Amino acid sequence: MNVFYEEEGTFKVGAILADNTTSLQVEAPHGKRAKIKAASVLLRFDAPSLSEFMDLAQRTADDLDPNFLWECCESEAEFASDALAAEYFGHAASPEEAAGVLIRLHSAPMYFYKKGRGRYKAAPPKALEAALASQEKKRRQAEQQTRYAELLGTFTLPEEFRPSLCNLLYRPDKNTVEWKALEAVCTANRLSVARLLEKCGAIPSTHDYHVNRFLLEHFPEGTDFGTLDAAAELNDPEDLPIADVAAFSIDDAATTEIDDAFSVTPLTLGSFRIGIHIAVPILGIPSGSLLDTVAARRLSTVYLPGNKITMLPEAVIQHYTLGEERLCPALSMYLDVADDFTVVNTTSRIERVKVAANLRHDTLEERFNESTVAGGNLDHPFGKELLALWNFACKREAFRGKTNDSNNEKIDYGFNVQDDRITISERRRGSPIDKVVSELMIYVNTEWGRQLADSGVSGIYRSQGGGKVRISTSPAPHQGLGVSQYAWISSPMRRYVDFINQRQLVALLRGETPPYPKESDSLRTSMRDFEAAYEIYGDFQRTMERYWCLRWLLQEKVNITSAEVVKENLVKLNHLPLMARVASLPDVPPETNVELEISQIDLLELTFNAKFLRKLET
Repeated sequence: MNVFYEEEGTFKVGAILADNTTSLQVEAPHGKRAKIKAASVLLRFDAPSLSEFMDLAQRTADDLDPNFLWECCESEAEFASDALAAEYFGHAASPEEAAGVLIRLHSAPMYFYKKGRGRYKAAPPKALEAALASQEKKRRQAEQQTRYAELLGTFTLPEEFRPSLCNLLYRPDKNTVEWKALEAVCTANRLSVARLLEKCGAIPSTHDYHVNRFLLEHFPEGTDFGTLDAAAELNDPEDLPIADVAAFSIDDAATTEIDDAFSVTPLTLGSFRIGIHIAVPILGIPSGSLLDTVAARRLSTVYLPGNKITMLPEAVIQHYTLGEERLCPALSMYLDVADDFTVVNTTSRIERVKVAANLRHDTLEERFNESTVAGGNLDHPFGKELLALWNFACKREAFRGKTNDSNNEKIDYGFNVQDDRITISERRRGSPIDKVVSELMIYVNTEWGRQLADSGVSGIYRSQGGGKVRISTSPAPHQGLGVSQYAWISSPMRRYVDFINQRQLVALLRGETPPYPKESDSLRTSMRDFEAAYEIYGDFQRTMERYWCLRWLLQEKVNITSAEVVKENLVKLNHLPLMARVASLPDVPPETNVELEISQIDLLELTFNAKFLRKLET
């Protein structure tokens, strides 16, 4: 005697070796013995042989049309499989026929719901219709996926991919047919998604690829300001006094958000008054206004070579920028400086300032540099003022204990993109231009930070201890700058932290209640949001600077270049802010100059290969 039984969803046959009522000992056609439950047995039969029985049952099942079987059933009643078999064949079904019907019922779950051993129920018409439609959809999707994979395998982009390229590159839905085809071909060819799509011509610009990834994540609604009428939102006070000074700014040629300007007024007995004038957009942008909300959402201007995404709308920037030949609202600090360049008094006021000139680095440096200041006479319309500021800056640097600071020897790099060509310039931090601007900004941010702290007005401070820079609502020393406290206030059009601190300072100067009280939750939230955004924006800026450095190497056809060893196998290329690991670098001390061979520049992955050639003599 043989049995046809079900085990773990699979139909099997076996010869009975022992029948123990509730269980049976059976032997499979290939000789393996097993113990099965009697409840698992669906049929008992004598002939044909076990292997022949399964072949006959399977052929019977293959000949059965599940749709016809479904039509033979009552849609709301359960039925036994042997009863359906008898009705279908018109006679008591043979064991192989009964088994064939069971196999077919079991293999068509859309048509028949299993209700127990050998018992089923026909699916309701609507449920079957939906299931068949889903099956057909999956079949079409499988065919579509196969077609996509075949095209991608030949590095041809399917037309259907074009509307969803952005999502496929940056935020894919991994349940889509497009992604599954893309992933399969990437795995087969050992390529990244971006690399495969690039080979298919879907990334015509590697520059746009990197920028769009950032924009999609951090500016999903776009970088413009929508329908906001920025100019109409501004509401400047009309009663500001006019300062009796002629101020000038110092910025690079690309700067449009001119936040700071300076003035120098002679006093008696060789003393003079320095004016540090800061743009003051908070005068026309009340807390909680639409413009304030926009600035609080962006938190900072985003910089990248050849472009920027401003924190404030262009109309607001143009309104408050300290532009040449304009009378501009300003938050001014005046320093009365003795003939030995010590500060004897400071005052702050809100006023309007006449900006006489916007000086630019590229033209100013020809006349204002180490050689000209050493001569003590600058050939420039603002020569006396610049020389006075230079001497004051040197005094302040010494006061902070930073005269021999190694940071003064570091190089800052400027990126200029014109007609898709990149120019990378170098400027040492300790140059007269850099020193004047940085020392005056350090002074004003330190002094206004002190005034906030001494008056008990909350603010956001930057501190440094143990080499780590922190941002908090409590004043603390900044060891890197050599000051007791430091608050960003001098760039309110570019950083929201400065915007907040300026709002607090203006309230203090006016004798008003500061918008952010002590232990303000909104102040702490804004601080944390700014810190996170500032880090993200900085990482993006560094990424794009790396991209343009690699573009410069390709543009200038640089195959051999020099570099300086930083540590171990890490080097910095000379004349570029570009670092690299050189696996072939021998064991040489830091600051050693070496010659490298550059190859395999990849603008998509932002990588390149650097091979050690030789050590350079210094």
